[in-house]
Amino acid sequence: MTLRPRLCRLWTSLALATVALFSAAIAPAPIGCPRAEASELRRTEMVRAVERARPSVVNLRGQKTVREDGAAAREVNGMGTGVVIDSRGYIITNNHVVEGVRKIEVTLHDGTKQIARVVSTDPKTDLALIKIDREEKFTVITTGTSSDLMIAEPVVAMGNAYGYEHTVTRGIISALHRTVQVSDEQQYEDLIQTDASINPGNSGGPLLNVDGEMIGINVAVRAGAQGIGFAIPVDNAMAVAARLMSIERIDRNWHGVVGKTVEKDGKHRLVIDKVADSSPAASGDLKPGDVITSLGDLAVERPLDIERALLGRKAGEEVPVVVQRDGKSVKLSLVLAAMGRGTVGPDERVWDTLGMKLAAISTRELRDQLNKYRGGLKVVAVKDDGPARKQGIRQGDILVGMHVWETISIDNVEYILNRPEIDQIVPVKFYIVRDGETLIGRLPIAGSTATK
Repeated sequence: MTLRPRLCRLWTSLALATVALFSAAIAPAPIGCPRAEASELRRTEMVRAVERARPSVVNLRGQKTVREDGAAAREVNGMGTGVVIDSRGYIITNNHVVEGVRKIEVTLHDGTKQIARVVSTDPKTDLALIKIDREEKFTVITTGTSSDLMIAEPVVAMGNAYGYEHTVTRGIISALHRTVQVSDEQQYEDLIQTDASINPGNSGGPLLNVDGEMIGINVAVRAGAQGIGFAIPVDNAMAVAARLMSIERIDRNWHGVVGKTVEKDGKHRLVIDKVADSSPAASGDLKPGDVITSLGDLAVERPLDIERALLGRKAGEEVPVVVQRDGKSVKLSLVLAAMGRGTVGPDERVWDTLGMKLAAISTRELRDQLNKYRGGLKVVAVKDDGPARKQGIRQGDILVGMHVWETISIDNVEYILNRPEIDQIVPVKFYIVRDGETLIGRLPIAGSTATK
């Protein structure tokens, strides 16, 4: 009686070791010894992880014009990967994958092709939000956390490697908190280093753990270094995604909640860190310290979920909220308000703090004046006695950068104004193009607490 389990284990080990030489049909297990199905042995944790994530991963292709110093403009084909983070078709990817692309072609896991549009971008972190429209709901990636990653933990990278769609590579986490300078303009901070092959076309795709959860977004390959790839930690990426999908940015509505994700008992929880004065959240009796568990019909774990739950709703719409407060479940409601009621949009903020109005430039201006820049914002008005006027900025100038960041969109300027270190670098260096010449100056920011 005591020998059978050992004999079964021994037989199974021998059968697996000789599978390349003998088929299971001619090497049957002894009577009474349970036999594992080959299909189950093949469906490893990694296989199941990829199966769970695959419907949420899309491949991207597009074409854009590249201009280099001393060379004629040329057309190049680009490729990359994206991840569905909302069932309505919102996809996170790298900014460099979609930047300047005229038409973004998306290939879904089933081979269906659709065209996507860019919703918002953050060049500093190299992340972008795009969207494809269709009636059917999309499968959303399961998001894990990057707060508890372990060195040597097995991972899988998915993407459009070298144009080979839906390619999968495996490896381990080699290191954490890496800083990588990939060009004069782009530096990545706090990256995950992995030896899972991340090749051109993998950018924007997910790095998965063995549970099929996204724990990073693939972003870069170290040139000339084989077996070293990098990914943005998912906690950082989802914080940026919350800004990119902000209802203030997309719908021009606001809620007034500032929250942070904490982990307790192995679960993520969204804790309210701050409630803006006179905001819809304040009117709805939400308080700092509350744990939001649901908003509308969506479970809430991180700030991105707040934006997802409220996106597309109209100002004045009442949304039910459930919070945990002092160990009890409390039902509240939040009534959205349009921007301008107790807050200002990015255009108004730039006018108030910098003293100028900015607008997107035309393709002709980009071609004629900014041949060595990726883009900029045209100064269309300058406030009397404002910071811009005092520094000699004129109507018609093109703002191409502030401090170490480019200013291609008004969102870039808002990002700079929101940087926590802004008070330490005021007056901030700015770069403008005037009649094809780059001019540099220092710009104070109205209302800043910094001294000159």
